[in-house]
Amino acid sequence: MSDISIVIASHSGYGHTAQLATAVADGAHSVAGTQVHRVDVAALSDADWDLMDAADGIIFGTPTYMGTASGAFHTFAEATSKRWMSRAWSDKLAAGFTNSGSMSGDKLHTLQYLSLLAAQHGMLWVSLNLLPGWNTTTSGPEDDNRLGFYLGAGAQSFNDTPDVHDADLSTARHLGRRVAEQTRIHRAGLAAATRAH
Repeated sequence: MSDISIVIASHSGYGHTAQLATAVADGAHSVAGTQVHRVDVAALSDADWDLMDAADGIIFGTPTYMGTASGAFHTFAEATSKRWMSRAWSDKLAAGFTNSGSMSGDKLHTLQYLSLLAAQHGMLWVSLNLLPGWNTTTSGPEDDNRLGFYLGAGAQSFNDTPDVHDADLSTARHLGRRVAEQTRIHRAGLAAATRAH
């Protein structure tokens, strides 16, 4: 089977979400035969749009500001309307990740927004598929999915440091790997269905 292509389309205001995007890319790269591209949705070129159009999957990433995706990401989402009208992204796989300074920080709303954007495009959403961590007296903040999200990867980074928590980076790597694995399965299924006809 030929390589699959995953694009990470993200915006980072202060560098935290960019660190998550790197971790997501590392996770996707860990699956053999996966090409990974990153695009900054705040500065898209025609070549970046072409990468997304040709990709098998797109992983959306944005900080959570004031309870939703960043303004730059919203501008990008509105600019996808041409793809929406032509159904250019229909049946691609999609997933999402976000970061905020607070443990909750209304990140769930942002992940719901990202999944709704994907649904409007007819994309197939890939969930995190990790049980929540740090929810018993014997677990701790080093657990993957320590913040307990299911829809995508949620991360927390303090506003006064450039660092993202190691467990959240590990969770982001898991998301990237899972999307690449599911994309390969999806591609194989499509190929088998084509051969059957």
